[in-house]
Amino acid sequence: QVQLVESGGGLVQAGGSLRLSCAASGRTFRSYAMGWFRQAPGKEREFVAAIRWSGGNTDYADSVKGRFTISRDNAKNTVFLQMNSLKPEDTAVYYCAAGRNTQQIVTEGPDSWGQGTQVTVSS
Repeated sequence: QVQLVESGGGLVQAGGSLRLSCAASGRTFRSYAMGWFRQAPGKEREFVAAIRWSGGNTDYADSVKGRFTISRDNAKNTVFLQMNSLKPEDTAVYYCAAGRNTQQIVTEGPDSWGQGTQVTVSS
């Protein structure tokens, strides 16, 4: 399994932007599909975005389409989540995740999780 460490969370006003990063350990990073999930207080963890190992295919939750962009740099073992036009309802702990492919991440759940980073959007 791959070890994942998120960073980049914080407090931002509505309409602002944040960029989350997830650093992965292990030489097999480029073989994993990667994803982001989030969990708001009192709610279940939900899928946000996923990206194929090559970076060519991406998938997004309807709630973030057009506002969030997932990308990866396999040379640096890092995946990113650029979040624009943030809304108070985006407030949550954001988790990085890894899996065999994007379909598995979305439908079955990832194989590995990071520890999470808090994103708070004020109105």
